[in-house]
Amino acid sequence: MSTYVYGIIDGSRASLSEDTVGVGDPQRPVRVLKESGLAAVVSDAPEGLRPKRKDLLAHQNVLAEAGADGCVLPMRFGSVAPDDETVTAVLAERAEHYKERLRALDGKVEYNVKATHDEEAVLHRVMAENPELRSLTEANRQAGGGSYEEKLRLGEMVVAAVKAREVEDAAEVQQALEATAAAVSNGPESSGWLANVSFLVDRDDAETFLASVEQVRKSHPHLELRVNGPLPPYSFVEPGSAEPAGSTAGAESSGE
Repeated sequence: MSTYVYGIIDGSRASLSEDTVGVGDPQRPVRVLKESGLAAVVSDAPEGLRPKRKDLLAHQNVLAEAGADGCVLPMRFGSVAPDDETVTAVLAERAEHYKERLRALDGKVEYNVKATHDEEAVLHRVMAENPELRSLTEANRQAGGGSYEEKLRLGEMVVAAVKAREVEDAAEVQQALEATAAAVSNGPESSGWLANVSFLVDRDDAETFLASVEQVRKSHPHLELRVNGPLPPYSFVEPGSAEPAGSTAGAESSGE
């Protein structure tokens, strides 16, 4: 039977409620595997598991219980090992790494921020910022819309201006929010978002971080921000983070 892995915790507090259940239909009982001062929170892995809402919530609920009284290193949904022995072997092999991560991430949560442009608002902004665009638009208007070539040139210039604004806005969002973050992880690029960034935040600083998000919304009305959190620090389990300038935190990330 394959083993489904929810997360890793300190072995000294490896206890869960006896009625804790996880993914599957019926839901599988959750158990704890101890090794090298660590513990993996696991269950039997159901066959044909898919990311259905019920199972996604079950995964999150197990992590919430496992992290209720201490740090948990969360595994992403669908993390499956061949068997229990494979899980304990990985705990033994990577014990020092996981212990360092537990220390570094203790008392911290993740907030993921995605940003996109309000199309109409950003067009107004780039027009206001670019005299050449305004001049060409007015010239085309006076010429009854302009020739095909003139329309094409104007369209290309607008697209270039919006792309440049995307780069600037992405940098401004990260710069504004990283001041209250212990570490930053840039997620994969997507055509749907101009920024996809995860921030590692001390629980005690969560209100300050969210206040910074609201300030970005007010100062950048042409942006739409989506904030997801607080989350277990999914993006910071493995090395590869960027620390804010001046930060003394040692947390790392692999991105989302």
